[in-house]
Amino acid sequence: MKIKQIQVKNYRLLKDFKLDLEDELSLVLGKNNSGKTSILSVLDKFINSEKSKFTSEDFNLVFKNELKTLVEDPYQKTEEEFKKIGKDIGIKLRLVIEYFEKDDLSNICNVMMNLDTDNNFVVLGFDFVINYDRYIKLRKDYFEFKRKEKEKFDKGKIKSIEKTEKTEETEETEEIKSTYIERSFNDFFKQNFTEYFKLFKSPLEWDNTKKCIIESTVVGNENFKDIISFKFIKAKRDVNNKETDKTLSRQTSEIYKKEETSDEQKEKIEKFTDELSSTDNTLSGIYAELFKGVIDDVKKFGGLKAEETNIEIFSTLQQRELLEGNTTVMYTHENNDKLPEHHNGLGYMNLISLIFEIKIQVKEFKRSKLERPSDINLLFIEEPEAHTHPQMQYVFIKNIKDLLKDGIKKKLKNDEGNDIIISRELQYIVSTHSSHIVAESKFDDIKYLKKLNKNQVISKNLKDLEKEYIENGEDQNYRFLKQYLTLNRAELFFTDKAIFIEGDTERILLPAIMKKLDNEYTENKLLSQNISIVEVGAYSQIFEKFIDFIGMKSLIITDIDSCYLAPVMEKDKITPKLKDGLPLLKNKKCPASDENAKRTTNNSLLFFHRKSLEDLKYFIELKQDWKILRKNRQKKWNPNRKGNLLIVYQTEELDNHAKSYHARSFEDAFFHINYDFITNEENSFQSLTDKWLKKFKANNDSFELADNGVGSKPSLAIEILMNSKTDDNDNEFSNWQIPAYIKEGLLWLKED
Repeated sequence: MKIKQIQVKNYRLLKDFKLDLEDELSLVLGKNNSGKTSILSVLDKFINSEKSKFTSEDFNLVFKNELKTLVEDPYQKTEEEFKKIGKDIGIKLRLVIEYFEKDDLSNICNVMMNLDTDNNFVVLGFDFVINYDRYIKLRKDYFEFKRKEKEKFDKGKIKSIEKTEKTEETEETEEIKSTYIERSFNDFFKQNFTEYFKLFKSPLEWDNTKKCIIESTVVGNENFKDIISFKFIKAKRDVNNKETDKTLSRQTSEIYKKEETSDEQKEKIEKFTDELSSTDNTLSGIYAELFKGVIDDVKKFGGLKAEETNIEIFSTLQQRELLEGNTTVMYTHENNDKLPEHHNGLGYMNLISLIFEIKIQVKEFKRSKLERPSDINLLFIEEPEAHTHPQMQYVFIKNIKDLLKDGIKKKLKNDEGNDIIISRELQYIVSTHSSHIVAESKFDDIKYLKKLNKNQVISKNLKDLEKEYIENGEDQNYRFLKQYLTLNRAELFFTDKAIFIEGDTERILLPAIMKKLDNEYTENKLLSQNISIVEVGAYSQIFEKFIDFIGMKSLIITDIDSCYLAPVMEKDKITPKLKDGLPLLKNKKCPASDENAKRTTNNSLLFFHRKSLEDLKYFIELKQDWKILRKNRQKKWNPNRKGNLLIVYQTEELDNHAKSYHARSFEDAFFHINYDFITNEENSFQSLTDKWLKKFKANNDSFELADNGVGSKPSLAIEILMNSKTDDNDNEFSNWQIPAYIKEGLLWLKED
């Protein structure tokens, strides 16, 4: 028996939210403030509470505005009209449960709303909603509230008349002020919402044909505790490595308490109790000697009767208190030395504490001695990476499945008095924004929370992304993407924006370029934003489905790769090679401004714009707004100003000597606008071949130098940084210029 899907309506950012769960681990990813904690919170408030724990801030903001409009509408809805919209008036949680023949159905048979043998789903409904009668009361109370607020405002009125010279353009104006500020609907709602919204729990029906829930206006107050149990471990834990901290030691006592109530380690507990009893006898004899003087003094005071004040001191050790106060976790160090828990690093302490806490929660799932575990047991572990360094994060996620694979097992007596083992599986949700945990996880377990707008998020299954690639016959691309993200760039799941670049030159120089732009454009600085830089070579198109799936604002910086078809020459360099009697042709590199340039060999440009090799002119003439792309309903990239992807490449620009030129590559563009920087005798560029550098000084042919004279691109990038200078205003990298296309892309990216 498993929870297949969690549905939430109108709770914080979870306006209309669905989260599919895996059979074991569901790894929930998302940036900060994307709703991860809200999932934990809504499950806790509905499943673990018999009374409402909701606050007015728990209601989704869009929903609150809709409710305000409904309440303030001069026209009061009829009961029939209310029922048509009433299904979503409030916060709702739906748990879609799938069961199988092997499962014990004694509990869920009471909530089965459909007896179709092909329909093996039940739905548990949790509602914090308003009904029609309370809607009427809410309107009445709110209008009375508004009336009183207006009275308070009127009593505090101050009339202020601004007199101006009366002309055709100006008239006497009157401004009314008050010492009292009227309170709004939000103020009224915050103070009174619990009078109108009530908590209900009831079973619902699953439509197996349409794969959806059949909502009902009938609400009840069912008790689902035998069907589902929910526990959680929050990110904020008590672990620290101060000398006074005894968190781990306290947890050992807690673990013991759970063992005692589980009835599974009876023999061990009895042995422990016997040893305590024996120790009591020994200590009582010692106490008689130890406290003899005190006891004798007490006797001297006597009493109303002889021997009335005789006292004895016995040892009465209790196993619970003994563990709680005297169990100490120690670390075995080198040479078998024992060190207290606070001597170890916070990362190790947090990992051990997390394991202890998991063990405690698993034992709590077993419930009391005579109770059976619930049919479904769901554990939520929030941000296990908190206070834990990367290596510990790897260790945790690699071992969590093995730690929980046995689920919930409990020994009980049946009606005949025989021992039986009750076994329940355990589902667990781990929320994280750790790229290290993602890198060590199975992609099929990942659920990505994507923010649609400031008031709503949705959940996406990463295995659905795999389906997209496979359906398009791009299995190999998906395997590459999966491997690349796992080994190099799992951070992309958590970044706000991304820059995809081709090679080493851009990778080394881009941080400096961003800093240079931040000096020039001081608002919304690039280096203050959460931006990932990803080196993808000439394969940015492989990431296109991922970019759309994640929905992050992305910039692709690439080359226009202009060329023309030229004959392949024989060794004599005069005679063209022939094939089938025709000259054999190949692409010959050239600047985009070359009169012969007709083609581009850049596969990324051709893919995203769906153009052919012969369309160089299209890319040369393309304006920036048409370089911004967005996927349409047919899953094709189209120009769209509201898109979240921009692809930039070399554009025509003037150098310092007013020479207009359209470069082919980054190096070509950089040399063109930085002739003085490259040729400055004070600067050293050992990566540039002397022969071609001399020619560049003479003819200013940046394409020739870029194509023939660069010995090592990474070395060139490093030398650019080494030769950079800071001007009198403390602006770094002031002695060279940024190619226009890169500046264009970064200025677009920096804006929200």
